[in-house]
Amino acid sequence: MLALARGEDVSAAWMVAAALGSYAIGYRFYSRFILRRVLRADHTRATPAERLEDGLDYQPTDRRVLLGHHFAGISGAGPLVGPVLAAQMGYLPGTIWIIVGVIFAGAVQDMVVLFFSTRRDGKSLGQIAREEIGPVGGVAGVVAIFSIMIILLAVLALVVVQALAESPWGTFSVGMTIPLALFMGVYLRYLRPGRVSEVTVVGVSLLLFVIVAGRWVANSGMADTFTLSPRTLVVWLVIYGFAASVLPVWLLLVPRDYLSTFMKIGTIGLLALALVFTLPTLQMEAVTDFAGNGEGPVFAGSLFPFVFITIACGALSGFHALISSGTTPKMIQKETQVRSIGYGAMLMESSVAVMAITAACVLDPGVYFAMNAPPAVIGDTVQAASETITSWGFVVTPEQLTAAAESVEEGSLLSRTGGAPTLALGLAAIFSDILGGEAMMSFWYHFAIMFEALFILTAIDAGTRVGRFILQDALASTHPKMSRFRSTGWLPGILLTSAAVVGLWGWLLWVGVNDPLGGINTLYPIFGISNQLLGALALGLCTVLLIKSGRLKYAWVTAVPMAWVAVVTLTASWQKVFSGDPAVGFLARRDQYQEGIDSGQLLPGASDMGEMRTIVNNATLDAVLTGTLALLVVVVFLDAFRVALKAVSSPETVRLHEAPYVRSRLVAPAELVATREEKAELARAGLGPGGGFPAEPAGDAPDAEDGGTGGAGTGRADTREDGR
Repeated sequence: MLALARGEDVSAAWMVAAALGSYAIGYRFYSRFILRRVLRADHTRATPAERLEDGLDYQPTDRRVLLGHHFAGISGAGPLVGPVLAAQMGYLPGTIWIIVGVIFAGAVQDMVVLFFSTRRDGKSLGQIAREEIGPVGGVAGVVAIFSIMIILLAVLALVVVQALAESPWGTFSVGMTIPLALFMGVYLRYLRPGRVSEVTVVGVSLLLFVIVAGRWVANSGMADTFTLSPRTLVVWLVIYGFAASVLPVWLLLVPRDYLSTFMKIGTIGLLALALVFTLPTLQMEAVTDFAGNGEGPVFAGSLFPFVFITIACGALSGFHALISSGTTPKMIQKETQVRSIGYGAMLMESSVAVMAITAACVLDPGVYFAMNAPPAVIGDTVQAASETITSWGFVVTPEQLTAAAESVEEGSLLSRTGGAPTLALGLAAIFSDILGGEAMMSFWYHFAIMFEALFILTAIDAGTRVGRFILQDALASTHPKMSRFRSTGWLPGILLTSAAVVGLWGWLLWVGVNDPLGGINTLYPIFGISNQLLGALALGLCTVLLIKSGRLKYAWVTAVPMAWVAVVTLTASWQKVFSGDPAVGFLARRDQYQEGIDSGQLLPGASDMGEMRTIVNNATLDAVLTGTLALLVVVVFLDAFRVALKAVSSPETVRLHEAPYVRSRLVAPAELVATREEKAELARAGLGPGGGFPAEPAGDAPDAEDGGTGGAGTGRADTREDGR
């Protein structure tokens, strides 16, 4: 703030320092407080992975591997795309929200949802809502959650399509990670069980090889084979999503996500080091005029509320609540691991968001706006773009725009909306300063494009599986004869629900790919709103559970971020539906293009009347989806408030739907690095650092370092502060 007040240039390295320092403090103190005082996680209590192990969905998994899977599952388009788009408001608003939001909202949600789902046999968020709130709020919650899930998966897939379309290098490298993951799954389960370090070295080495091989393929006769159109990629993504949903988690989902995590963390860590060594200056203004006037060319709307829903996953993501109540609670070894896996993984994702907004803000602002503004605003030539952007106060010449495209061997960088190309250019500019110079700009640019596609694709496989869980639970609850759908071993039910999930998000993806205004411009606002609505819903459900379990004095931990996110997102929902500005409001856009159809006039973005009608239909769909989701979430809030009020006024009537306490035989550390006491416990049990089951019962497990009740009590979650 001193540097800002004195008008000095600000180094991007300060953003890294501010973020990492804040994360360290938040994890060290706040997450520990939540684990010990608020949740009272019990090290001695058996998790569903231990009690219900079936080799398909329930599987005790090494905490290090599970952290990789969970991080890969939650890390989608949001932390890469949202912060890049939000950079049009300046670097300061977005960076502050990313850091503050994750510590007090996003990481809290992930950790608390993971804990409560673990206590309930790994049940989905919708099923927990139905059991703990009631039929009205529960049904509304299930419908909202499932609908939001479909929207989120479609937008995640859309970003992958835009990153890989017509790119043989990226398509080959990303595609090869699938057989590589299958090999790792078989290796770890049958060839060399428990050899996590060994399979990691093999997997990472092969991953680096396929990245390099991707460039060879792109420059060979096989390039045409891997050069796929957006529509073809849609088909392949649907096939992959279906396969990832029905195959056992150990075969594809976990090893692929674990493998992808190394690339993600490695790239982001390398970027952080590069920022520290090169010390680039943030060229974007701290707060631009677009933050106040709401006339931004990247997305319309003022700082409040749109910077928050645009950043989305980097600070808080409702999608994470689905992963935290989907695959992860079915694989976690100990309750005490929710801190490192839930809170810790979200801090890792937030660091990605900080790097993304930093990479965007070190670019020349003129180049940034040229890449992210649509052709209808800046034109389709470098001359027109230069004149328009310069009129906004960001001077850029046609020669600069041409040179930027040539440096990465692209024909043009104009209107490369979606955020991914902008982040890739920023990464390439920073990496090339320390590794290779200008000659390596093209390599780093295409490497970053492939990195982003791989980053996002891992969220699709886990998300599709979670969508299948939600649909199975919903169908099983409709009638006693449908209860078989809940069985994880009934193959027809698994195949049917998986096909339904991929079919729905595949259809919405197809709509986005064929949208005349660009799928990102059409679907990303709905993505941000629905994602944050789901986050508010998850935090509201957690608040109810805290109150029902007798922890009213700690309910503020989830209630405060819930209230803020609800106000922000419902405000954004109202404006996106009813604003009279066609650049903001869906209904206003629909009316604008309908009037154009009626008068026979083509408007910007459409090349014929067919595309004009498509825009009208899509705007109507957007308005209906946004309004319906907001209404459903309000219904859940009202019913949740009723349940919470009843729990406070009549605590004797409270009923929690937790699984009975079963003492755990499994031995495993709480954190990634075992403490001295935990190492001694593992040694007594004859186990390695990954933990597992001792050959013989090891006796009473010692108290957990972080908040376990040990052998002195039952570790019941509904033990009240006042002793009732």
